[in-house]
Amino acid sequence: MAVTIEELYRNYGILADAKPEDLSQHKDAYQGILDGVKGGPKEKRLAAQFIPKFFSSFPELADAAINAQLDLCEDEDVSIRRQAIKELPRFAAGENIVRVADILTQLLQTDDSAEFNQVNTALVSIFKMDAKATLGGLFSQILQGEDIVRERAIKFLSIKLKTMPEDAMTKEVEDYIFTETKKVLEDVTGEEFVLLMRILMVLKGLQTMSGRQQLVELVVEQAFLEQALNPADPDTVDRLLQCTRQALPLFSKNVHSTRFVTYFCDHVLPNLSSLTSPVAELDIQLEVLKLLAEMSPFCGDMEKVETNLTMLFEKLLELMPLPPEAEGENGENTLSDEPKLQFSYVECLLFSFHQLGKKLPDFLIDKINAERLKDFKIRLQYFARGLQVYIRQLRVALQGKTGDALKTEENKIKVVALKITNNINVLIKDLFHNPPSYKSTVTLSWKPVQKAEAVALKRPSGEDMGAGSTMKKQLSPPLPRRDARQIYNPPSGKYSATIGNFSNGEDGAGALGFRGAGWKTDVQTYLFISPIL
Repeated sequence: MAVTIEELYRNYGILADAKPEDLSQHKDAYQGILDGVKGGPKEKRLAAQFIPKFFSSFPELADAAINAQLDLCEDEDVSIRRQAIKELPRFAAGENIVRVADILTQLLQTDDSAEFNQVNTALVSIFKMDAKATLGGLFSQILQGEDIVRERAIKFLSIKLKTMPEDAMTKEVEDYIFTETKKVLEDVTGEEFVLLMRILMVLKGLQTMSGRQQLVELVVEQAFLEQALNPADPDTVDRLLQCTRQALPLFSKNVHSTRFVTYFCDHVLPNLSSLTSPVAELDIQLEVLKLLAEMSPFCGDMEKVETNLTMLFEKLLELMPLPPEAEGENGENTLSDEPKLQFSYVECLLFSFHQLGKKLPDFLIDKINAERLKDFKIRLQYFARGLQVYIRQLRVALQGKTGDALKTEENKIKVVALKITNNINVLIKDLFHNPPSYKSTVTLSWKPVQKAEAVALKRPSGEDMGAGSTMKKQLSPPLPRRDARQIYNPPSGKYSATIGNFSNGEDGAGALGFRGAGWKTDVQTYLFISPIL
């Protein structure tokens, strides 16, 4: 026979009126409250409130009480479920915390937004009681639970962990998170990998130089840098992109990018034209060149610096054409056949070459034969002459434009084009020094502009033509930070099958349609030019 509302209130009254030391004598009254879960909606809502209130007084009925509350958490009536979930943290004591955390983690799979928020609140509540035990329940489900539970548990940690009070995030807790996360990383999707790295990056113990180095080692393991790259496999290419994006913010003058840069030079650049993009709209060649450029300033000592510079040199030769002949064989003008100048690609390659060139400053003098060096300088000169014309045209087009005038799509493209061409111009000037110089500093066109680089817009002199990024602040509002500009949403699936926007993923100039040979046709005048000779 089902328990009635009156019986529930009577049993509650017995327990509420009893002295604390006498509560254990009223086991039958507490059992009557547990039986309320078998009643109707009203009885269940009362039972959801009464069961946790006296839970600690009846340890012999602990399992039965938790199971009863769990039944209410799975009730068809969403209001009953919410009430039961709200009260779950009251069961979180001693050995029960892991079990309660495990239950709450499973409940993250709900599609009801209010209920989902209630579960989140309950998890945060017990995390503050015992962080390590709560993490035990979460990681248990991440490692063994259903896919939807695993996905939401990882997201919960990636969002909530950074908001937890400092006293809860002890060294023991952080060490536990690191150990368990390494287990999860043995088999993850691309999206999971990004979220797990986000979890690790908020740990105080990993924000030191040695901590960042540990994170880089983790990423290196995921990137499979000891294996050759299969350029035809989009999953393999995507894995490399994702890992590189996660490693980028960790690099510094003390935490080096050497292994990634070497891998790109050994395996990526030789296969640049045959790389298969994991996403149709992604210019994969531009993407990898931008990643290489961003890593190159943090490269440490290299065993194969000459080999790597040679590969960059060869790629520059491919992308920096010789000047066209003025006339064809039959005497007809061939101006329309002039090669297009791929500014975005060249900016990345020149920047990387310039950075690595600092490690072997005599490369162009001692390691390249005179004939090839002459050919290279002819190509540089041709490119530079085109840049001068183009930079002048862009400066004139942008002269006097401020505010909303610079926010039109056409002017945004011109602004970025000016940044790219200025950067290339500065780097080419360095290489034309005798001997070549590697002292100039530029900010890559898709990176946020530093305030110190901003100056008022003015008509440039001859010396100003290569002044790098000195006009960026005047011409354009600051670009979004790298981590705010995802270039695409990674596909889901296991790394062994499918791996998924850097974000730190995520990249800049491409967002304006800058796609090397694939730049938008309607703005082609501003993206590729055949210099006037």
